[in-house]
Amino acid sequence: MVNAICLEIDLRTQELQNSPIETIYFGGGTPSLLEETHLEKIIERLTKNFDLSHLIEFTLEANPDDITAEKAELWRSVGVNRLSIGVQSFDEVDLRWMNRAHNAQESIDSIRLAQDAGITNLTIDLMYGLPDLSLERWGKHIQQALDLGVPHISAYCLTVEERTALYKKVQKEELIPADQDLQSEQFNLLIEMLTANGFIHYEISNFGKPDFLAVHNTNYWKGKSYLGIGPSAHSYNGHQRLWNISNNHIYMNKLEQGQLPLEVEELTSKNKFNELLLTGLRTMWGVNLITLDALFPISSLFKEKIHSLCEKGWMKLNDNTIILTQEGRHFADTISQDLFEV
Repeated sequence: MVNAICLEIDLRTQELQNSPIETIYFGGGTPSLLEETHLEKIIERLTKNFDLSHLIEFTLEANPDDITAEKAELWRSVGVNRLSIGVQSFDEVDLRWMNRAHNAQESIDSIRLAQDAGITNLTIDLMYGLPDLSLERWGKHIQQALDLGVPHISAYCLTVEERTALYKKVQKEELIPADQDLQSEQFNLLIEMLTANGFIHYEISNFGKPDFLAVHNTNYWKGKSYLGIGPSAHSYNGHQRLWNISNNHIYMNKLEQGQLPLEVEELTSKNKFNELLLTGLRTMWGVNLITLDALFPISSLFKEKIHSLCEKGWMKLNDNTIILTQEGRHFADTISQDLFEV
């Protein structure tokens, strides 16, 4: 797999047109399992093919149970300056029904190990809306993250997807997720506690201390180009979406034959309009109406909908920019879809 990834890097060198690379994100799958030689080989190939002189953020995703003092030191030594740790919960009960490999103490220890190795730019994932998660217990999870000095938190509400093991358990009433009212209360408590402690709520699911907002993800939300390498990886160049096939075996075989294992979608003006709405409305920066209008002319119906959302208190309009209010953020996806051009 590492050889195939290096082959893909070689074949796609020109796609970013020699633009300097600002961010690298090793995520999806479990990059924290990579051996030192594997990690070094990929970084070597990136250094050979791209201009990394402007690199400001190098994030690696890690499971709490993968993090040791030695690995944290290795990651720091090869240039990783930010860790994304999949904590999910600080509670044993939650972690057990989620079938996580780590326990609650490992969640705490993994953060301390990273900090001791000098990687202080950390983000952790937390989940709310979980079965039997009371508002009080959710508050304790948030407080635990604050006590550990974590400067960035990504918090996601549990979603039950059809045809999953979780869906079957919910159908059989073996697990009962929090209802929408409790989910909303938990979201509001999250905002209240984190903003009171100096965090900026800059994207619906993301909170960071000043100077710790995720550069990589922010570039994605703002519609900048990015190159995705590896099975299932997605790329964007401003006018096309590209994605690699997900089958590992086919992915490796194609690259060994000198073929790129990807599919391409040409984006229409409507596509770009809708995508900018979908990602931009999730952020504190919102969406500029002049930029939108340049992509696809704004209709009178669209303007009426904006006016209605502002009247409702779900949106505000500042200097030709539409931004969701805290209440509106509860319905971000629904609002975006209602504003889509079809």
